[in-house]
Amino acid sequence: RCFYDQKILQKTFGEWKEWWTVCRERKLSLRADSHYRHLLRNLIFKAWRAYVCQQQGKRNKYYVAESHAKKQKLLRTWQRWLVYVEVRRTKHGMQSVALAFRERSCLRISWAVWRRRHYQNCTGHKMNILALQHWAQSLQFRAWLQWRELYLCSQNDKQKETRAVTHHRHWELKRCMEAWLGYLNLHRAKKLQNELAQEHHRSRIVRQCFSDWQLSWECRRRMHAHRKDIEKLAARIALWRVFAHWKHYVVLCVEETRQCELAEKHYEHHLLVLQKFWNCWKSRL
Repeated sequence: RCFYDQKILQKTFGEWKEWWTVCRERKLSLRADSHYRHLLRNLIFKAWRAYVCQQQGKRNKYYVAESHAKKQKLLRTWQRWLVYVEVRRTKHGMQSVALAFRERSCLRISWAVWRRRHYQNCTGHKMNILALQHWAQSLQFRAWLQWRELYLCSQNDKQKETRAVTHHRHWELKRCMEAWLGYLNLHRAKKLQNELAQEHHRSRIVRQCFSDWQLSWECRRRMHAHRKDIEKLAARIALWRVFAHWKHYVVLCVEETRQCELAEKHYEHHLLVLQKFWNCWKSRL
C-alpha cells in the first residue's frame, strides 16, 4: 500500500509538472511570435515612410527645377524682345536721319556710302547681339550641367546612406534572432537534462523499493515468529524512506523553479538591454 501510494504521488507530480512546462513553453512561444510580428510591421512601416519621403522630395525637386527652367526661358524671351525693340527703335531713328540727309543732300554717292556704312553697322550690331546670346546660352548650359552634377551626387549620397541604414537594421535583427535561438536551445537542453535526471531518480527509487520489499519478504518468511515487530519496523523504515525521497524531490523542484526564475529574469534583462539599445539607435537616427 505504501508503494502504491508512492507511485500515485509520483505520477501525479509528473503529470502536473509536464502540464506546467507545456503551458509555460506555449506562453513563451506566443510572446516570441507577437514580438516578431510587431518588429516586422515596424520595419515595413519605416521602409514605406522613407520611400514616401524620398518620392516626395524627388517630386518637389522636379517641380523646383521645372519652375526654374520656365523662369529662365521667360527671362531669355523678355531679354530678346527688349533687344529687338531697341534695335527696331534704332533702325527707325537711323532711317529717319537717312531720309532727312537724303532730302538735304540729294547726292547719290554720299547716300551710297552712308547706306553701305549703315549696312555694315547693322550687320556688326546683329553679330554682336548673336555673340552675346550665344555666350549667355553657354553660361546657362554650364550652370545647368553643374547643378545637375550636384543633384546627382546628393541623390547618390542619400541612396548610400539609406542602404547603410537598412544593412545595419538587418544586422541588428539577425543578431537578436540568433541570441533568442541560442537561449531557446539552452532552455531545451536544460529541460532534457532535468527529464533524464528525474527518470533516473524514479528508476533508482523503484529498484531500491523493490529490493527493500524483497528483503523484507525474505526476513518475514524466515522470522515468522517476530512478524508483527518486523512489519512495524519495516513500515516505519519505508515511511521514513518515502519521506526522505519526497523531501529530496521537493528540494529538486524548488531548485528547478529557482533556475527557471533566474532564466526568466536573465531573458527579461536581455530584452530590456535590447530595448534600450534600440531606443538609443532610433534617437541617433
